[in-house]
Amino acid sequence: MLRSSSRVAQPREASHSALLQINKQNYPARFLIPAYAILVVFFFAPTVLNLFYAFTNWSAFSKTISFNGFNNFIQLFRSGTLLRDLRITIVYAVLVGIFQNTFGLILAVFLEKDTALNRFARTMFFLPVLMSALAVGYIWQAVLKTNGALNQILSAIANQEIAIPWLGSTTWTIVLVAAIHGWKWMGLSMLVFLAGLKTIDADLLEAAALDGANRWQLFWRVKFPLLAPAFTFNVATSLLGSMNGFDIVQATTNGGPGGSTEIVNLFIWRTFGQGLYSQSTTMSLVLFLMVMIIAIPLIAYLRRREHKIL
Repeated sequence: MLRSSSRVAQPREASHSALLQINKQNYPARFLIPAYAILVVFFFAPTVLNLFYAFTNWSAFSKTISFNGFNNFIQLFRSGTLLRDLRITIVYAVLVGIFQNTFGLILAVFLEKDTALNRFARTMFFLPVLMSALAVGYIWQAVLKTNGALNQILSAIANQEIAIPWLGSTTWTIVLVAAIHGWKWMGLSMLVFLAGLKTIDADLLEAAALDGANRWQLFWRVKFPLLAPAFTFNVATSLLGSMNGFDIVQATTNGGPGGSTEIVNLFIWRTFGQGLYSQSTTMSLVLFLMVMIIAIPLIAYLRRREHKIL
């Protein structure tokens, strides 16, 4: 019996190896060369050069490029720019994550049923995702400025002139800009949460309802824990995406008022435009390291949370 089974296994292994050989012939490794070339030219090479130039005096005001060690980092630390912009970027990213996922989850819950009206609403709420981030920023800037549309509407309702500087507070402006960023991307979070809700077994929900769970308990005790994979994706993408944000902040406040919304990428863009290339590459390197330091533990924690729940 063992001999016969080994005889059967041998032809199977031979056929499997023959299939692999055919696949190698049909899809040779040289087809990967263009993809690797693009990856090297547009990702690895700029990353290595960014690492090198961060430790030089590269600028528009110097004819030569020479190594200057950690002088760029020391100057940024002494001026307070580095720590200030990093703090603002982290606060902005956390606020965007809260707004984007809260808006997206609420929309997903209310639009879960597959009706014609809900399908239309899903499309409308997803439209901002397809819009240019700069366009979204300029639209909201026109709405929220002192003589903008919002104050005009409030003035018409109150029958008196209202001129609230919505984007003029050094404390609350970053909250408003983060809410705009979350509004723009909430449609994407909504779709991910909807996909997660659709994968929940209906029998499980029916069993919980038969056990006496009301709608509130059904959501928090059954649906919400099972949305862990969707939360992992949405939280990671919203936090990491907002850390690399630029467009909306630049269009709405340009880092103001008083630098209270100057995130790292805005500083990089401004200093590079001033010809201070080494300082901008230094901040770019710091931003890269900060994203890595936050991303790796965050994603690892969220994945462990998934395994515990599921």
